[in-house]
Amino acid sequence: MGSFFKECEHPRSRWAKCPHLYKIRYRSAAGNQLEETGFATQDDAIERLTEIYKEKKAARQSQPKAERIRKYGAMRFEEYAEEWRAGQRHLAVGSLRHLDSLLEHHIYPTLGRRRMNSFDHKVVDGFIRTMERNGVGLATQSNAFDKLRSILLDAHRLGLFSDNPVAGVKEPQYDPARAVIPSPEQLRGIRAAGDDAFMLIVDMMSGCGLRNGEAYAVNINNIVADDVYRVSEQVVMASRQYGPLKHRKPGDYRDVPLPAQVRETIEWYVDKHGTVDGYLLRQPSDPTRPYPHYAVDNQWKRIKASGTVDIPKGMVVYGNRHFFASNCLTHGIPITDVAEWMGHKSIEVTFKIYRHLMPGSISSAAQILNLGLAA
Repeated sequence: MGSFFKECEHPRSRWAKCPHLYKIRYRSAAGNQLEETGFATQDDAIERLTEIYKEKKAARQSQPKAERIRKYGAMRFEEYAEEWRAGQRHLAVGSLRHLDSLLEHHIYPTLGRRRMNSFDHKVVDGFIRTMERNGVGLATQSNAFDKLRSILLDAHRLGLFSDNPVAGVKEPQYDPARAVIPSPEQLRGIRAAGDDAFMLIVDMMSGCGLRNGEAYAVNINNIVADDVYRVSEQVVMASRQYGPLKHRKPGDYRDVPLPAQVRETIEWYVDKHGTVDGYLLRQPSDPTRPYPHYAVDNQWKRIKASGTVDIPKGMVVYGNRHFFASNCLTHGIPITDVAEWMGHKSIEVTFKIYRHLMPGSISSAAQILNLGLAA
């Protein structure tokens, strides 16, 4: 760290009492030997040496940060975002396409040429107001802001900003419309309105909580117990091939309840149509390829247009999956289990969409609490 001394005739044992000032000797960051004088006491000299040591240590630690700021601070946002995107290896093909669309159509036109060191909360707030002026939908605003926030927080972790540039920004408030869910009677009519594949898909979505693409990839080998189905892949809309589950890595899976009626539908379909490598559904014109998304979409449009089936206003095919959540929650199954079975990234997603379906209420809570008070 350095040394302290006196250049007088007194021995070291007398330094504390002699009137001469202390000197210190140390090496600079460049390695040069330096001296300072004028310290009345030994403690003053040691305090100064400690201060110099801390300054040198801080300088060594801040050097990489300074280099990062020089490298990335002057970089255009678009260039930085592309470098960040290259690191998003965990995203599925469809998620990457969605990210690219948000960057290309909403973020880059406004912020692409801006230098990274120029971002602060006012710039971010201005971006949101620009989307509002351009009539961008709230869902898209929310998604675009979420991606911008991820990129800027990545830069913040590198030390580009002294303050978090999105702190205090009021983000777009997207409140999705309440899910449209068929009644059990309506569901019975819907499942019988299409072909055999349509019935199987409706049963997988409404009975096991599968997403559309997951239902299209139904496989007889995924029945791991009489009452358990293992969801391990989906038909990806973008690639029209089998791929990993949403928000999951290849090989990840989730086990879901398999009601007896759904298992019977699977077994009935296998007996009638057979399988290809265990898969029940294949492209009608080419059995070597996965079942296409448009096959169900086209049937759904024809069924709705026919007017012969009682379908709730505003319901989409995904409403069959909503029925699964409704059926679970209205029968008291914990929302934590429902979130896991549906493959939600976090329970907040499940809670936001299906909170109104949970059996708890202020009235029922008051009745339950009263039982304890009256005991």
